[in-house]
Amino acid sequence: MRNTMLGFAALALAACQSAPEAPQSAALEPASGPVAVPPQPAAAVPPGSAIMDQSVTITPPAKGVPTKYAAFSGMWVGRLEGTDEAKVAVQTISPNGKVTVTFAWGMLGDNNPGEAAGAGKIVGTTLKLGRLPNGADVSFMMLPDGTLAGTVMLAGQTYTGVFIRQ
Repeated sequence: MRNTMLGFAALALAACQSAPEAPQSAALEPASGPVAVPPQPAAAVPPGSAIMDQSVTITPPAKGVPTKYAAFSGMWVGRLEGTDEAKVAVQTISPNGKVTVTFAWGMLGDNNPGEAAGAGKIVGTTLKLGRLPNGADVSFMMLPDGTLAGTVMLAGQTYTGVFIRQ
């Protein structure tokens, strides 16, 4: 009986062990120029998915852009409320936190898939976009694990999801 209890205790202790944390990424280094977003083969994209225009480019932040702002740079992909995919390309970031972006969404409520270019500003850990042409208000908050918590408010509905850098 004692050996059985010790065995259960060992199993319980092993189950409580957490996986080692992933190493922190190195500081963002400015690159030499714009980076094109990789093309998406048409056959691999399911109907209703977010499709980003192939001409969208990401310009790495200049040396004068604070690291907390530079962390937003790049292509991010996520799902809003478990619905179709959404993407945001944070294309440029200025030293004062102003950004240019392209946001693409799949089926979102009654809204068909689409794409919109926009501008916004990073304040603290939140990137808030100006209202998009379809009436959506979009914001992204940088989480401690390096992902973005996205919120889209459109036609009286709020959609949330987590976005990861691609």
